[in-house]
Amino acid sequence: MPSATIKIFLAHGDPKRLRTAELSNWTGKAVAGPRSEFDSVLARDESQNSGVYLLTGIDPETGKSAVYIGEAESIRDRVKGHLDKDFWNRIAFFTSKDENLTKAHIRYLEGRLIEQAKQAGRAQVKNSQSSGSRLPESDREDMEIFLEKIHQLLPVLGVEVLVPITINAAGVTELESLSCKIKGLKATGHLTPNGIVVLAGSQAVLNERPSSQKYPWALNMRQKLKDDGALTTKTDHLLFTQDVEFSSPSAAAAVIHGGHANGLTAWKNKDGKMLKELESV
Repeated sequence: MPSATIKIFLAHGDPKRLRTAELSNWTGKAVAGPRSEFDSVLARDESQNSGVYLLTGIDPETGKSAVYIGEAESIRDRVKGHLDKDFWNRIAFFTSKDENLTKAHIRYLEGRLIEQAKQAGRAQVKNSQSSGSRLPESDREDMEIFLEKIHQLLPVLGVEVLVPITINAAGVTELESLSCKIKGLKATGHLTPNGIVVLAGSQAVLNERPSSQKYPWALNMRQKLKDDGALTTKTDHLLFTQDVEFSSPSAAAAVIHGGHANGLTAWKNKDGKMLKELESV
């Protein structure tokens, strides 16, 4: 992804409230805000344009992140119909300043966004179906560029539903590959901007340490991962069935070790250097 200069306008001076975002030399524009300021968000002139929108929040039944992705020829008119959805607490939408987004364009963007959100796996996609649209080759390439800009702006606006949990294996160098070993078991992973990802196929100890009763975070997280199907029980160990991102190396190591662990010493590279040594280089 190329470097970019982003201009963010905080309408009330608060980064959590109504804000807009633009990229240099791009005709698109993003508007985002909390549900509590829904009327102010829709009062923006940009909301009258065609575009795509994302409603994000937590599913009250599962406790997991959730997103609804839509398109509309008038953002303002369409999103008012989503007030009956109780899961979302933030809205972000994207329009074009030159008003050149056609119905076919936004349907294409909606379909691609739904597809990518499902692939990223960070949130439950609440859409019952995706639309998508066939475009001439030149238009399709233009919309892929527009989509790339959406990817650059969304995390800046606090929405990470499109960010892949893992990057392409070819992008992970040997120096970035880390392992965490205990009792003959091995977990592998790599650092991410959000923490660390433990890769599918990694192993964890079968039983928790006694200390986990006093500090139950690791115990609770292991149970949650089991409930989600991300951890499965084998004869003498637990197995990660999918890539799982943790907020820190220590959080990941605690799940692998079955109790409190120092991730800076538990994770090592292929040469046996601890993470804390690698960070001090």
